[in-house]
Amino acid sequence: MKIICIGRNYVAHVLELKNEIPSSPVIFLKPKTALVHQSYPVHYPEFTDDLQYEAEVVLRICKNGKNIAERHARNYYDKWTIGIDFTARDLQTKLKKQGLPWEMAKAFDGSCVVGDFVDIPKDMKNVPFELYQNEEKVQSGKTHNMIFSFDKIVSFVSKYFTLQMGDLVFTGTPEGVGPVLPYDELVGKLNGAELLKVTII
Repeated sequence: MKIICIGRNYVAHVLELKNEIPSSPVIFLKPKTALVHQSYPVHYPEFTDDLQYEAEVVLRICKNGKNIAERHARNYYDKWTIGIDFTARDLQTKLKKQGLPWEMAKAFDGSCVVGDFVDIPKDMKNVPFELYQNEEKVQSGKTHNMIFSFDKIVSFVSKYFTLQMGDLVFTGTPEGVGPVLPYDELVGKLNGAELLKVTII
């Protein structure tokens, strides 16, 4: 099982982190040890003082595929949910300044959590999703604001990585990313349904 993540897929988030708007999807990977089941807490890593949340719509791949045409991409994912890509922002900033890869800041053990997977509606183009931190809404996005569509992402990724059943695709975060602290409770909603609930310890 692979965890494939797309960075810089919402313009406002790209601008809030002072990055350039990409001309093609930005891809990075997380190992399966990064995934925390939402029934367990997320541990605050000792190597960062600035752990941040990034709420994202997550697709579940249901069919093996390589070099998938964009027009056929919808056949390769069957469920979706909301997930959180946790980022050690201070470490990421340091690595970026040195021109080094992001993995230590993005792919560490316990660096992502996903909610319960549900069926995908016929219309995926304007679906809202939100993240709440201690009952306060901190992120809010809509799928129509993505720079690259779900089908574009799946097609593009499959040119470089063979997609396999059970792979997860994090599709990017909107603006509003921010820090978490121990004992914070995070709740994620997709299309009005609460699908994710996790505590930081």
